[in-house]
Amino acid sequence: MRICVCMGTLLVLVSLALAADGTAYKPATVVKADAVTAGFDKGGTLIDGGAFAVQTSRRVKPGGPEAHMNQDEVMYVVSGSATLVTGGAITGLHEGKNGNVGGTGIEGGVEQKIGKGDVVAVPKGTPHWFKEVPEPINYYVVKVNHNAK
Repeated sequence: MRICVCMGTLLVLVSLALAADGTAYKPATVVKADAVTAGFDKGGTLIDGGAFAVQTSRRVKPGGPEAHMNQDEVMYVVSGSATLVTGGAITGLHEGKNGNVGGTGIEGGVEQKIGKGDVVAVPKGTPHWFKEVPEPINYYVVKVNHNAK
């Protein structure tokens, strides 16, 4: 009886340690505030989770239009403001890095002012462009990778 109880307890503990797909859970990642603050100074990836990434971004001037063909993006504006154009068609289309495309402008997109506290979700393949940046803008980006294994 004691062996059955021990085996049952062990089975429960093992099942708690495994995800639904049978793989072991990964530990949570905590990025401390000083590293996050430094991340806004230089931009870059805070967490690379394979199927997702968390990045800090800072813009002080407009960028070029782009569309991520294998990633959804969710942005959260921490400070500053910009005019973001989404949708439409990229003009002057060219191939970018990592399966992305870029260009010189966007025709037929929707212009919106974004600022502190705003959340923007950009599905994969959707053109987007920081057209105007009247003041520096800091924002988090969560990228969901559709081709991650």
